[in-house]
Amino acid sequence: HPLLRHQSRTLRINEETFVEEIAPARTFGFLKEIEMLRQRGLALGGSLENAIVLGETGVLNNALRFEDEFVRHKILDVLGDLALVGYPVMGHLVAHRGGHALHTSFAAKILEERDSWKLVEASIDPAAVKVPVRVPVTSAARLAN
Repeated sequence: HPLLRHQSRTLRINEETFVEEIAPARTFGFLKEIEMLRQRGLALGGSLENAIVLGETGVLNNALRFEDEFVRHKILDVLGDLALVGYPVMGHLVAHRGGHALHTSFAAKILEERDSWKLVEASIDPAAVKVPVRVPVTSAARLAN
């Protein structure tokens, strides 16, 4: 798609950059794929308010929140997938054409290779870091069942 040109972004992730630059980035998908995804039980929480929908000529709903919103959402994806490690990951990460399958494989490999990492004592209590998260009521109810 013409809007999905090469994008890159380098930043140090901290509470401020996460809240202001990464968390607002919406997921994106193609109009022609939406019906197929819904038939498979996927993208059920997606809407024109919380996702970027791309048609053949461009963004169909509103404007992008950031010129590089696509890569920012990819960063959000990798951060979420690496959270599966169970600890905050400190390090430098470069992802090229990343996706959930690659990220989760990487997280599994990190845990598998015990000699390649170590736990360090945090200078702050990670539980004290508050990141605002909005969970749709329908999703929360669905998770409870």
